[in-house]
Amino acid sequence: MFSFLQPNSSFDLLFPIRHWLDRVEVRDVAVAEFICKVVPADCPFARTITIGNHTIATIPPLCKLNPLYDQFIGLRFRSLIYLAEYCRDSCQQPS
Repeated sequence: MFSFLQPNSSFDLLFPIRHWLDRVEVRDVAVAEFICKVVPADCPFARTITIGNHTIATIPPLCKLNPLYDQFIGLRFRSLIYLAEYCRDSCQQPS
């Protein structure tokens, strides 16, 4: 059973989800490809609004405000590593 206390003993409602996401192992090519498609490599919210040659506003990347950002990026990274290893193993030419 998960505790809602982090190792530093502070109360965190998202700790069980963080812990679960950190422990997810990617073992299937289709799942790894799905994760890589769903979790973006860069923040999709960052924008620069321009009219003509004039910058009106700049919206900074807001993804770091997501409390699960690090876990999703870690999951995407593990998926990419799995795909790279799978491709290396399945794409090698027999000698």
